[in-house]
Amino acid sequence: MPRFPARAPLPFALFAALAAAQAATVPARAANVSAAQAEAKEAARGGNCTPTKVEVLRYAVGRQAETVFKVNCSEDKEAFVLVQCRSRTCTLLR
Repeated sequence: MPRFPARAPLPFALFAALAAAQAATVPARAANVSAAQAEAKEAARGGNCTPTKVEVLRYAVGRQAETVFKVNCSEDKEAFVLVQCRSRTCTLLR
């Protein structure tokens, strides 16, 4: 009876299939973040901030996915607001 090592390497085909499945989900997550940016800018306007630059501070995946954006304001060089988006519903945090 042949003995196999405790950790046999994955066959190349299985490894390639796992890599392809993971790569397929990355654009879907990026699309969700990109779609929420418009709503984040709109929430910032509601807080008397004219948005210039939008950065993602935190992105959590899962059943209740959420993204927190830092939106820079044009009124002051150091002024910014934080906007939390769950799905496509965004609220102003600060």
